[in-house]
Order: sequence, then C-alpha cells, then structure tokens
Amino acid sequence: MHFTKRLRDRVRSGEITCSVRIWMSPRVTVGRRYQMEEGEIEVDSIEPIGMPDITPELARASGFLGVIDLLKVAKHGRGERVYLVRFHYIPQKKAAMKRPAKKRPAKKPSAQRSL
Repeated sequence: MHFTKRLRDRVRSGEITCSVRIWMSPRVTVGRRYQMEEGEIEVDSIEPIGMPDITPELARASGFLGVIDLLKVAKHGRGERVYLVRFHYIPQKKAAMKRPAKKRPAKKPSAQRSL
C-alpha cells in the first residue's frame, strides 16, 4: 500500500491504522504485507463501505483534515468502490523476524557417470 508523503510518519508511529481507498476492486489482501520504506504494512482487514460511511471522524482517523481532503487522495484511477482498509505497521527488524524463511527447492541428485 502506498501513502501520501505527509501521512507516512504517522503510519510508522502507529497513529494511523486505517485507510479509505476507492478502487475498481481490492488491491490488497488480508494478511499480506506490503513494503513501506524501512518496514512493512500488514493488512488486518478490508471491507466495502459506502460514501455515506466516510465521516469526518473516519477521515481524521485516516490522517486527513476532513472528508474532502480524504477524497482528493483516496480515489485511484477509475475506481468507484469504496473500501476501508485496517492495517498495522511493522518496523524493518520485526518484519524480517516475522517473515517465514523461503524454502529452497531440494537439490536433484547429480547423475553419476560410470566409467
């Protein structure tokens, strides 16, 4: 997930833990992590909401001055569906520790030549 520059410090500090997005379809998945500067954003939930659900309180919780300020940033392309995404920020050290190690494919035994 990408955040406007003015919100990033507040996302990293944990002050902002939700975001309203207007997309054609969801662009994030619950449980997945998305790189953000020196850490990651882990998506806790995503739910469709309606425009009337975007209240001044929700706009402020998302880091904006109000609904109009939020709507200027939230719409991405031709999207018309409104989603409320809840997330938390994981600093780099913790993100690396929590990420499962990638499994390496088993090596195939090398063919032995007979002489």
